[in-house]
Order: sequence, then C-alpha cells, then structure tokens
Amino acid sequence: MSDNQRIRIRLKAFDHRLIDRSTREIVETARRTGAIIRGPILLPTKIERYTVLISPNIDKDARDQYEIRTHKRLVDISEPTDKTVDALMKLDLAAGVDVQIELLNKKSGA
Repeated sequence: MSDNQRIRIRLKAFDHRLIDRSTREIVETARRTGAIIRGPILLPTKIERYTVLISPNIDKDARDQYEIRTHKRLVDISEPTDKTVDALMKLDLAAGVDVQIELLNKKSGA
C-alpha cells in the first residue's frame, strides 16, 4: 500500500465483551504483520432509554425502564502493508459486532 495511507476501523456492539475481544483480535493481527497501531480508542457509549407503562389502565406511576447501550471502539492502523490488509480480510469476528473500515490519506503536515 502507499506510504501516505492509513486504515480506520470503527466497531460497534451492544455487548462490551464481544467488542473488546474483536478489538483485541484486530490489534494482534495488525501487530503481527508489522503495522503501526493507534488505539483502541474507547468512544462514548450511546445509551437509549425507553420508559413503558406497566399498567394498561390506571397507575401512571407504575413504569418499567429499559435501555440499550451501544459500545464503540476506534482503531487506526498507520503504514499498513499488503500483508496487513490480507490478514484483516481473513479475520473472522463475532456476529454481534458491526465493523466499518475506511481507507484514509494522511495529511501532508502530520
């Protein structure tokens, strides 16, 4: 790959154990191929709360609250080689983890 490119990997999952395991696998795979790793960076967890009435008739005070937590991680791979890309493509991650991969150009001043 070109020297002025880097790979940014964003991971999302509802289960923090799955996302941590997947992040660890990505970092270990990239390090084995000789790439420079930045991260994993923990991004803020998005919490969605839903309030539901328990009683169908009266008792407005009787409610249940549910929440969905979306955990996010970010991994930057600087100076990836062709070997790094091949290893990442062959990597089998957990089914509950959403992975987005971007190929970015490094800025000339950085």
